[in-house]
Amino acid sequence: MNITKKDLSRNISSKLGLKYKNANLFINYFINTIKMNLIKNKNVKISGFGSYTIKSTQKRIGRNPKTKESYIISPRKVVKFNASKKIRENLN
Repeated sequence: MNITKKDLSRNISSKLGLKYKNANLFINYFINTIKMNLIKNKNVKISGFGSYTIKSTQKRIGRNPKTKESYIISPRKVVKFNASKKIRENLN
């Protein structure tokens, strides 16, 4: 089951007694704060949840699975998420 920003806003709204609009603003601000820090190449660590880091990938060869044609995939930055120890323990 996927959880959307709308679901998160509804859940926060009902649990904390906030208006939906305020809960939605909070979620949007929270996500934008994470995005802006990642854009500035800063790692984001949320204690008890996990951390978001930027990883650079190198140039590599890719292949179209339909045509089997090879092509070069340019180097790029990707976001990596590492779950906290607490979350990993709860999952296993």
